[in-house]
Amino acid sequence: MQNQNQLNDLPKIDFTTFVLSISSAAFMALQSSGSSAKPDLILARQNIDLLELLMEKTRGNLSPEEGKLLEHLLFESRLKFVEAQKSV
Repeated sequence: MQNQNQLNDLPKIDFTTFVLSISSAAFMALQSSGSSAKPDLILARQNIDLLELLMEKTRGNLSPEEGKLLEHLLFESRLKFVEAQKSV
């Protein structure tokens, strides 16, 4: 029953939360943890591709703030991806 109450207390996911979730997954995949772990470039690329797809499919339908956020996250994730590629 406690799990059900916790589920009911969760806020609904909006566009901003959704985009932040995808970009967080990309950034996490690009981080290497420990001396032997390498960034997961394939997973990062898939999440960056999702952000690109969202940008393409939502063009003209976002608020100015949502559009800026998506552009910024896409730019930052692409930059981190290039940096991670160079380190591998």
